[in-house]
Amino acid sequence: MEGKQLKKLMVGMALTATLATAVTPGFGSIGGNQEKAYAAATVTYKVTASKLNVRSGAGTTYGIIGSVVKGQTLSVMSKSGSWYKINYNGRTGYVSSDYVQASGTATAPTTPPAESTTYTVTASTLNVRSGAGTNYASIGSVTKGQKLSVVSKSGSWYKINYNGRIGYVSSDYVQASGTTTAPTTPPAESTTYIVTASTLNVRSGAGTSYAAIGSVTKGQKLSVVSKSGSWYKINYNGRTGYVSSDYVQASATASPKLVVDSFKTLGNAQQVILVTADNYDTKSAKIQTFEKVDGKWKQVLTANGVLGQKGFALSKKEGDMESPTGKYTIGTAFGRYANPGTKLPYRKITANDVWVDDSKSSLYNTWQQKPANGRWTSAENMDIPAYDYGFVINYNESRTPGKGSAIFFHVGTNYTAGCTATSKEQVVSILKWLNPEKNPVIIQSPVSELDKY
Repeated sequence: MEGKQLKKLMVGMALTATLATAVTPGFGSIGGNQEKAYAAATVTYKVTASKLNVRSGAGTTYGIIGSVVKGQTLSVMSKSGSWYKINYNGRTGYVSSDYVQASGTATAPTTPPAESTTYTVTASTLNVRSGAGTNYASIGSVTKGQKLSVVSKSGSWYKINYNGRIGYVSSDYVQASGTTTAPTTPPAESTTYIVTASTLNVRSGAGTSYAAIGSVTKGQKLSVVSKSGSWYKINYNGRTGYVSSDYVQASATASPKLVVDSFKTLGNAQQVILVTADNYDTKSAKIQTFEKVDGKWKQVLTANGVLGQKGFALSKKEGDMESPTGKYTIGTAFGRYANPGTKLPYRKITANDVWVDDSKSSLYNTWQQKPANGRWTSAENMDIPAYDYGFVINYNESRTPGKGSAIFFHVGTNYTAGCTATSKEQVVSILKWLNPEKNPVIIQSPVSELDKY
């Protein structure tokens, strides 16, 4: 933020933002869009928004395939960044985790068993429990020599199909025998799976020796979890089923194109912060982050943000209350507290730190310390809540007098005097994600002028 007006403008500013999506803690690990399996049956996921869109992919750029309502319990398969992957009416969908409340105790990610392994009870009587632990209620029992239908393993407990419901048994009293098969292969998110047979049995295991638990018909789309040999593991009416891949057609669908895919000015940048607004005059902004992984751009975050009080500047000037447009490199990270975990150079703010906004000073647009001792007549105080965390946008590096100074990305949700701001949570997440080795840049532009980049 620039100019002396900042401190006054930021008084009373709320430090929370309404987000289109959010980033989980440890944001730096999300660059590869890795998913975390959520297999513990002890966690319940309920919708908190009055109406929450279900999308075809993990991001607001993906199409809406339906919606869920407040209080509805979701069938969560995994979490990718700030999105939950869910089973939605027999197909895969995604919802923002910001509007879902998870209650219960999560266990360690489960390990799927080998498809050809036989699991046999060794105890005379073995309790089947409602969760992975002896503190959970017994819902029945199995006896010595009985073969189990194991879904996965979590710690020292097997998750099993028990009389049509999920149960857990201690692995200490189960003998696993057989030949380990190759690990299952998760399907590509952008692939559609359609039944080609007039009627296709859904079985309880990967083989014709397993009982049929239902059927699907020609043209029906399947929610495929993984493939093991010649069998697809699917979500079938809220339970796990298997169908022969011989009667399923897998066809790739084009992934939605990201806005950064069309940019021609990124050079060697592998991380991009994109700040857009509907026009020049609005102070409301959309903040998106992207990272190039294995040669392809992936979207990481989407959040709401704010610009200068008067929006974007056609030609930035000192004190105009407008944010500059353009593409800029990212400078020093800063904050009033200890380094939150950023890889950027980090400087902790002190009570004497200021940013000089006096166009006539030889120190114009630089970070200095009080007292001025005649070196400047005007400077922005850095020790304020808006600068709890942030980073310098390398604008006006030539320090041209009057062209604007102290342009930052920082904390704020109302408006700024020329910077870009969002909630403290998002600022910290972005700081943790930014990696100077990936040559990050920030692009600020009205949506109508993105073709410049």
